[in-house]
Amino acid sequence: MNLEQVRQAYASLAELYIEMFGTSQQVHPDDLAFIGRHLAGRPGTVLDLGCGPGHITGYLRSLGVDATGIDMVPEFIAHAQAAHPNGRYQLGSLEDLAVANHSIAGILAWYSLIHLPPHNLDGVLAEFRRAMAPAGTLVIGLFVGDEVAAFDHKVVTAYRWPVDEFSARLARAGFTEVERLKRPSDGTHRPHAAIAAIATDG
Repeated sequence: MNLEQVRQAYASLAELYIEMFGTSQQVHPDDLAFIGRHLAGRPGTVLDLGCGPGHITGYLRSLGVDATGIDMVPEFIAHAQAAHPNGRYQLGSLEDLAVANHSIAGILAWYSLIHLPPHNLDGVLAEFRRAMAPAGTLVIGLFVGDEVAAFDHKVVTAYRWPVDEFSARLARAGFTEVERLKRPSDGTHRPHAAIAAIATDG
């Protein structure tokens, strides 16, 4: 699995995805609160990586965050620009952020890392750390399991992680976890977690 395959898979289902997930009202209130708690009220640019239809970028901007949405799917960026004309949305890749070293105040990667093969995760987290300003905040949403394992996501193969192991990967990349949110399966949605972490010198 590579990012081009992921891009093609989401592009082929973009209209359906936008219909199902394209507004902040379709995000769990606890998740929105978690995102806002860690990314609002701080100066500097926040990148919403894998922003999809742009709904969470728009939510962050409604909180006064200087947020930019980035996605590799042109259909998502076109929708985001139309739906949120006052926002900033651009094509890009989370593997190669077009920003200067230590220039970004925060990064939201809300389920945008789930399709990364586990051996690619450390490199992407290192790129996040390169871009992040001192004490910048990273917020990640992920699917949870007892072991790192692939599963048949509705769009394309995805991976679930034990939360402690994912947190250890963050620490290895130079981030320190400050809060996590876990929600078990409710019969409709898979178990998932959110992690907030601060860029550190360690």
